[in-house]
Amino acid sequence: MVAEPHGGWRARLASVRVRTTLAVGAITGVAALVGAWALVAALGSSLTDGVVSAAETRAEEVADALDGGVSPRAVPLPEEDDRYVHVLDGAGDVVARSADGPSQPVDLPDDEPLTDVTGPAEDDEEDDERYVVVAEDSGPYTVVVSQESSEVGESQQALVSAMYVAVPVVVLAIGLTTWLLVGRALAPVEAIRAEVERISADRLGRRVPQPASHDEVGELARTMNAMLARLESAQARQQQLVSDASHELRSPATVLRQHAEVALTHPGSTSTADLARVTLTEGRRLEQLIEQMLWLARADEDDTTLRLRSLDLDDLVLEEAGRVRATSVLTIDTSRVSGGQVDGDVLMLRRLVANLLDNAVGHADGVVTVLLSEHDGMIMLRVDDDGPGIAPGDRERVLERFVRLDEARSRDRGGAGLGLAIVQGIVHAHGGSLRIDASESGGARFEGVLPATS
Repeated sequence: MVAEPHGGWRARLASVRVRTTLAVGAITGVAALVGAWALVAALGSSLTDGVVSAAETRAEEVADALDGGVSPRAVPLPEEDDRYVHVLDGAGDVVARSADGPSQPVDLPDDEPLTDVTGPAEDDEEDDERYVVVAEDSGPYTVVVSQESSEVGESQQALVSAMYVAVPVVVLAIGLTTWLLVGRALAPVEAIRAEVERISADRLGRRVPQPASHDEVGELARTMNAMLARLESAQARQQQLVSDASHELRSPATVLRQHAEVALTHPGSTSTADLARVTLTEGRRLEQLIEQMLWLARADEDDTTLRLRSLDLDDLVLEEAGRVRATSVLTIDTSRVSGGQVDGDVLMLRRLVANLLDNAVGHADGVVTVLLSEHDGMIMLRVDDDGPGIAPGDRERVLERFVRLDEARSRDRGGAGLGLAIVQGIVHAHGGSLRIDASESGGARFEGVLPATS
């Protein structure tokens, strides 16, 4: 026997559709039973009040006649099918009664007095009927009216019999309606579930069916599709990262292997110093690339823990500018660097400044200008170069990973196209923003804004 998916019948019994239908059916059943009981009780109370009212009216009529001086034997007591009238004297003897009535009034419970009584009497031994007995005083006489009340119980029993059929029918109808409505409401959810089940890592381009409604199910579908789009984009970025990283790592590894092979094959064609120089250069390139990739991986995992402390950003800028001056023939203008204190991670901010300066030096023709100033509680760091600049359409793309607008020059400098992506990550990690524009000399301008120390 083939096993049923998703837990078989147990899963179906635990489904929202089944549980909702059972819950609604149970609540409807309890409500119907309570309502039926209340209806039967209300009917009984209403009919009993009518019987009592009729008996009281008849007793008051006879009592009024006696109060008017009519003799008990002269009071008209016609034959009535459902009511008996008895007139008792002070000793409790019957002095007048209905023509067809019993010789004595219907017996009352022993704990009830005869006068001023309204309530059900005991069963009549002769005809096994139920009666309501009313007693009304009139001078020395007491008028007792026994009103048959069997119709109250009969009407209640008829209503109960009808409820035996009506309640299950109502519960069944509401349960069936609930089953259909819940099934219809959950059909889009099942379609979404089925489609998600078919989506795998290599099929992230699929999307779940999205209903036109703007209810919770529609929002769920839209959220799922947005999530799938993010996953697809993240997978594409990851694949691109692996591809680009492999390409970047292969280049220095190939150079190292080629020089090593040449040194082994032709020992006299290269010196130990040349081999060491190539190994050192390519090794530093590998180290820098691996370090940058690890930093970006931690940033993707939100694992870039900041070691914040108050520091003077202008000191970092001047130190890095001095480093660049020592290794470059370009003019590094820091005359517009003023004081600026921020709460930040000193290692990350040093990397930010170094990457911006290295990028500017790599593209400048003669001058790199650095500006640092504070305004309205924000510190602005601006690095300008007088190189070819960045076209407006490339200013967002240049911040992506492994993007190099000038492939040949960037590779010659050993860059992997990760420096500006790291700059953006560091700025965002410190709660700031990064903007790319054109400098006054026509080159590129990178402007980072960070919150000043409060």
